[in-house]
Amino acid sequence: MRRLALFLLLFVALGADAGRHYTVIVSLDGFRWDYPLMYDTPFLDSLGREGVRAVMRPSFPSKTFPNHYTLATGLVPDHHGIIANRFYDVASGRTYSIGDTLTAKDPSFYGGEPVWITAGRQGLKAGVVYWPGSDVAIQGRYPDYWQDYARQPRLSFPERVAEVERLMKLPEGERPQLVMAYFEYPDYQGHDHGPASIEVRAAVEGLDRLLGMLYGDLRKLPYGADINFIVTSDHGMAQTSPERIVRLSDYLEDGWCERVLPDLPALVFPAKGHEDDIMKALDGVPHIRAWRKKDVPAYLNYGTDRNIAPIVVLPDEGWTVSENGKVNPGSHGYDPTSPQMNVIFRAAGPDFKRGYVKSGTFDNTAVYPTLCRLLGIEPAQCDGKVAADLLAE
Repeated sequence: MRRLALFLLLFVALGADAGRHYTVIVSLDGFRWDYPLMYDTPFLDSLGREGVRAVMRPSFPSKTFPNHYTLATGLVPDHHGIIANRFYDVASGRTYSIGDTLTAKDPSFYGGEPVWITAGRQGLKAGVVYWPGSDVAIQGRYPDYWQDYARQPRLSFPERVAEVERLMKLPEGERPQLVMAYFEYPDYQGHDHGPASIEVRAAVEGLDRLLGMLYGDLRKLPYGADINFIVTSDHGMAQTSPERIVRLSDYLEDGWCERVLPDLPALVFPAKGHEDDIMKALDGVPHIRAWRKKDVPAYLNYGTDRNIAPIVVLPDEGWTVSENGKVNPGSHGYDPTSPQMNVIFRAAGPDFKRGYVKSGTFDNTAVYPTLCRLLGIEPAQCDGKVAADLLAE
């Protein structure tokens, strides 16, 4: 009995210690893993030397909303329901779009349990600055502190940094143990100018300076040594061009398709009786892979959600499915095993190893359970495992 009592006391003490640290995680949209090699990022370089440096693989499709919600829930898009930035809901006949407030804020589309809800259920506070999904009443709840992305004007990037600092300076009883912040750059510049551009350089280097100031300010707090600081992203970016376009209409007859969502991937809904015709016509078309929903390769984890179309068409990296001939200089959504889709992961703080460089890549489904480990809370069911090799023993 004495041994049991000692064990219980040790367990309680360790549990309390695990939850006493704070965690701040920042996502930089479209920040490819090798941007620090291409551009001047002294802060991110120093953060990696101080803590851990790794390359993370997004989930499929390598798009913004699907992957930010994966980071928050630990579920692949096929399991949490946000299968694309835009998709057709077969049950209601509506089209979900991240640009449509009515659907983007409809909680019925969002499965799983975001980390801010997991934290709240277990007595911790969370503050979120624009992370996709945080302004939706998922399970009837919001984070303790949050911003409405649809409200204009949005906070500028310096104002977002100031909001993170404000949250971390709240009195202890009000202070969130978890703060999550989202920045749209350098995704915009990558789309408009391509990943190897002066515009992306300016965005990357500007963000590096801004995050360096944030990190320095957080470290100056009386409890600065108790803050875990993470910088990561949702997806990478590949160079595209008008010369690399696949027009499905060149291969498919009128009337064969009920609807086509020509994104990455393209989602094709056949008209009744024409699924075989479409598959036969697309077989062997250069620069694309076309699968029946049930035949999407297992490693992509994409094929069970009801809203995935009967036919999924994925272009080769750098190619685009388009009918009007228009294409941005940069794009994403491709096979996540492609290096150009992989993203940065930098982290430092009391719970991370020091000076550790991870070999290989790891899946972004690991972020949610790892955040739960850092917060000392029990994760909801998810597809990921804790990235234990990044954590201090």
